[in-house]
Amino acid sequence: MANVSLPHDAKAGPTKPEVRAVLLDKLDLGPTDHFAEVGSCTGAVTIEAARRAGRVTALERKPNRIETTRKNLAANEVTADVDLREAEAPEGLPEDADVLFLGGSRNYEAVLDRAVETGVGRVVMNVSRLEVAGAAAEAFRERNLLEEVVQFQVSHGYELAGATGFDSENPVYMLVGGTDDVAADDRERRSGPQTARRPDGRGR
Repeated sequence: MANVSLPHDAKAGPTKPEVRAVLLDKLDLGPTDHFAEVGSCTGAVTIEAARRAGRVTALERKPNRIETTRKNLAANEVTADVDLREAEAPEGLPEDADVLFLGGSRNYEAVLDRAVETGVGRVVMNVSRLEVAGAAAEAFRERNLLEEVVQFQVSHGYELAGATGFDSENPVYMLVGGTDDVAADDRERRSGPQTARRPDGRGR
């Protein structure tokens, strides 16, 4: 994974590199995908997506954060056409997104409703609080969106009395799913006839 340069700070902090690595695997972006993001903040995920997807639409409701996203995008090489929108989701979401990422929990139920209405094939949401994760999982289930919930925690080593100790980051809950018919067709399109298949039916 290419390095992401984030010279400009949005105070809220970027999605950590290790979390982005898992997120990108779950998003499974392809060069023809239109990726939509709710809550661009520093632009860390925006940049990663713009190196893989064909188009990117990133929403951010705070003007200072959308400006931070814009500056950090300019500091990195990306290949996709990126549309930055100062808007609060679900307003401002594109009608033709293939993949959707929710970087926060604000208005998430209305965003999920829009994803169902527009047939988004892949939907991923990151949550850091247990109670919100439980409520979000139920919201995914109610809309027949949920495929899996992943919980993980990253620890970083540091020198401690001549040995190595570890500082732990907060756990992350990642909800993964999408609209069933669109998701299946999307995975089939991306995998192609020569791509080996995993037991769950997705391409390697």
